[in-house]
Amino acid sequence: MTLDLDAYFARIGWSGERRPTVEVLRSVHRAHMLGIPFENLEPVLGSAPSLALPDLEEKLVRSERGGYCYEHNTLLAAVLTQLGFRVTLLTARVVLGAAPGDVRPRTHMLMRVEAEDGPTPFLADVGFGANGALLEPIPLVEDAELLDTPRRHRLVHAPHDGPLEMWELQTDKGGYWEPQYEFTLEPFETPDYDVINWHIATNPRSPFQQAVYAQRTLPGRHLALSGRTLVETADDGTVTERELSGQDEVLRVLAEDFGVRLPEGTVLPG
Repeated sequence: MTLDLDAYFARIGWSGERRPTVEVLRSVHRAHMLGIPFENLEPVLGSAPSLALPDLEEKLVRSERGGYCYEHNTLLAAVLTQLGFRVTLLTARVVLGAAPGDVRPRTHMLMRVEAEDGPTPFLADVGFGANGALLEPIPLVEDAELLDTPRRHRLVHAPHDGPLEMWELQTDKGGYWEPQYEFTLEPFETPDYDVINWHIATNPRSPFQQAVYAQRTLPGRHLALSGRTLVETADDGTVTERELSGQDEVLRVLAEDFGVRLPEGTVLPG
């Protein structure tokens, strides 16, 4: 399928020269992060979201909806490929919030991207639902640091017993580096994500099955909704938290603050 790039770029508010350059990669990545929200409403409402490109274009580009990592990164990978970038799909093990000794499955999608004028490949990821997510791609080089204002990231090698090097993305939390996820450079294919997507969306023990999660990065602030808890983090680190009163307010906040509008009559669980 050929994506409607005009519609996609209008959705994220981007205009520029459509070439596979580092600057295009950076600016499209940031515009996507600011333009399309993260949300898991299909799993919460009882279904697995489609990863077919026509469905992703209809949902994320032409509708007031967002998606989670497989949707966002499948869409961006297709856009970048169409622009002439070389894209390799990867998977990561999320370590953010894990207790010492916990081993989580590889359930996060991300990508390695090569630009025509880049001396090194980049790690790109527009689907990580946390305020430590990358706003711009980071060079895939050991100890690389990125000031993707107002955030700061670095890539390091993590201890690992396997034959491939383990990379770890970390974000600066104001004095210490907080690990986000770990990954190797083993390529993954579409059927791999179909299986992982189905597991994450339908397994009753999956956190994405149990509560509404939404994230929105906006100029000057980041919004996060978990169940009925709304957290706003300003660029200066100030955090404001409040509990929403009920389903009607959740739906209103999703529509007005996150840009996620559900069909009239939608009933959220819980």
